[in-house]
Amino acid sequence: MSVEVSKLANGLTIVTETMPHLESASLGIWVKAGARNEDVSQHGISHLLEHMAFKGTRKRTAARIAEEIENVGGEVNAATSVETTAFYARVLKDDVELAVDILNDILVNSVFDERELEREQHVILQEIGAANDTPDDLVFDLFQDTAFPGQAIGRPILGTAETVSGFSSNDIRKYLDAHYRGPNMVLSAAGAVNHEKLVSLATDLFGGLPSDKGPVEEKAFYRGGETMMNRDFNEAQIVLGFEGRAYHARDFYASQLLSVILGGGMSSRLFQEVREKRGLCYSIHAFHWGFSDTGVFGIHAATGEEDTAELVPVILDELLKAGEMISDAEVNRARAQIRSGLLMGMESPSSRAGQIARQILLFGRPVTTEELVSRLEAISAERLRDLAYRTFRQSNPTIAVVGPKSGILSQEEIAAHLGFKTAAAAE
Repeated sequence: MSVEVSKLANGLTIVTETMPHLESASLGIWVKAGARNEDVSQHGISHLLEHMAFKGTRKRTAARIAEEIENVGGEVNAATSVETTAFYARVLKDDVELAVDILNDILVNSVFDERELEREQHVILQEIGAANDTPDDLVFDLFQDTAFPGQAIGRPILGTAETVSGFSSNDIRKYLDAHYRGPNMVLSAAGAVNHEKLVSLATDLFGGLPSDKGPVEEKAFYRGGETMMNRDFNEAQIVLGFEGRAYHARDFYASQLLSVILGGGMSSRLFQEVREKRGLCYSIHAFHWGFSDTGVFGIHAATGEEDTAELVPVILDELLKAGEMISDAEVNRARAQIRSGLLMGMESPSSRAGQIARQILLFGRPVTTEELVSRLEAISAERLRDLAYRTFRQSNPTIAVVGPKSGILSQEEIAAHLGFKTAAAAE
């Protein structure tokens, strides 16, 4: 397997990883524009654009887009995240040209018909309603908004019923024209692909995209805080978090390791202490989300009302212990988990196409698995202890709760338990 990279004159990057033993290819366009690129009046437009791209072009109806890709046994889809939007397909090797043509068509030639827009707005309103009725979705939206209040990076990706209902076709075109530009886009493919042929296709189909980057996203600032939504649910959904590390930060990979040690599997500290020893919840996990200029470190758990008062203090005690003692055995086990995930992902063309596309957008180059593993190997238990101390004792906490909240510690009580003074407590 080999990774090749080329760049068109307008800044669009083509990256491929050839897997000659495969008969299929996964490919797509990844755009460095997502929910955090929206201003207040555009909240939810990135996700709406993702939907509307498949609703008809100057060459194809919505039905024809679906029929052409499925006539050859392929599939096409899209996804919107905080910082990127991806449009991708998987086809047999002889149908790569068709897939690229369809991806080009939906991104360059979409008509954004007003009747289709009205229907799709209705679909997304249903999606928003479903998310608001799903407590483990809702609590993460509240957590992100509480960690980054008043900022695009903290707003839910779906938007609100009010903003989504108010968009016009012209609003979508303006947003696409502003952000879907050569330097912000990567055409990535993995599997049975030929790099030179893909570059030739990209030149013909995407060579006319603008060559300037467009608007610059606002810098994000982690704030922290508290949001507790009392809802009539059987369980309390709880997300506790702290400031994390950006992708480019020195401690990004260390934070990934720390999240695995604390809550990355059945052998993790939180699972063993909270679930196995005390039976306080069915599941618990830790996570670290990196963004281009910030990050969040968090723990998610759900528990019944009778256990809410005990759960959070137990979690906090485990966080404090991590600043005092982490063993080499735990570090080695966490490394093995991350390493196996990296190597297993290399066996999937879809995973690889997405991974190398995001690396290009973030770092400007593909990052080899050997380089990632060597970074992990360089992280010691001592460094992780220091990181845990700084993360949990020197960072303003965030707490978001959906459901019964009686007995759950407030943000100030959490901070006091950890030995950190919030700005409000200091006044």
